[in-house]
Amino acid sequence: MNMNQWLRDIIQSPIKKSMPVLSFPGIQFMGINIEELVKSAENQAICMETIAKEFDSWISVSLMDLSVEAEAFGSHVVYSADEVPTIEKPLIQDEEDADKLEIPAVGAARTGVCVEGIRMAVEKIQDKPVFAGIIGPFSLAGRLLDMTEVMYLCYDDEELLHTVLKKATAFLIAYTKAFKEAGAAGIVLAEPAAGLLSPDLIKEFSNPYVQELRDAVEDDEFLVIYHNCGNVKPILKELHDMHAKAYSFGNSVDMELAVSSMPEGSLVIGNLDPSMVFVGGTPDSIRKDTLNLLERCSKYPNFVIASGCDIPAHTPLENIRAFFGAVDEFYSR
Repeated sequence: MNMNQWLRDIIQSPIKKSMPVLSFPGIQFMGINIEELVKSAENQAICMETIAKEFDSWISVSLMDLSVEAEAFGSHVVYSADEVPTIEKPLIQDEEDADKLEIPAVGAARTGVCVEGIRMAVEKIQDKPVFAGIIGPFSLAGRLLDMTEVMYLCYDDEELLHTVLKKATAFLIAYTKAFKEAGAAGIVLAEPAAGLLSPDLIKEFSNPYVQELRDAVEDDEFLVIYHNCGNVKPILKELHDMHAKAYSFGNSVDMELAVSSMPEGSLVIGNLDPSMVFVGGTPDSIRKDTLNLLERCSKYPNFVIASGCDIPAHTPLENIRAFFGAVDEFYSR
């Protein structure tokens, strides 16, 4: 599939579907828990296939599990039946640790499971592009170093931070290429930690590494969707200047401001709150929230409505259906 043409077709289409970050709720159809999902390629592929059949989204997205890449580097991950895996403690304490940090081979820890899951999903899902989810360079550095510590390092030890970022980016490029070879149409690159950075800091510690990754993998048939669910309002200009082909934003920013601040030729996706709207809402409130956001932002041809981040696993299915129903209602007018 020519993904550049796919983007142009979406922007030009007067009737649009949605693109929520939707995968984990598939466990409700499968009768499994989160740990069983994240550790099995087959379960991940079946989960994506199930979601693709149940809900009429423009894309199929794999799990947004931001512990996978750090675990490949050696971080200790805590698993749970009901919660997304988490990193227990920092892997890197000082410059010596950073220098010794080895770039893992793709396949280390669960990265091989995730690549195989995408390979299997691509075979099962033929009617829409399949996207893999990976973490962004600065966000991965935050997992390896501890998020509080990484913010200090932006000022106190830039060399150490750049050492980690270079190794993180090298691995993410290799990991993305493995997804590409497995048949993925692109990746959703989650870089939420960059929302903590000032305009000057994001230009030094995030954007160049994101661009390095994009340059290495993006082409006519492979798309990088840049996802940032942090507070991006102070850095909208810097994100615009990345000229990403597609952006995904969370509910920490006004969606109309975000879409109007990005290049007109870039797809801009977002931004209903996964917790407050999808989990905490009712079918009626979700319908109202969805229609309200569409009323405000559908005047921008490059806007596509979505969740602002990953929809939690135990979100009521009737709420998810209400979201899709509201999108259909709006565009059928």
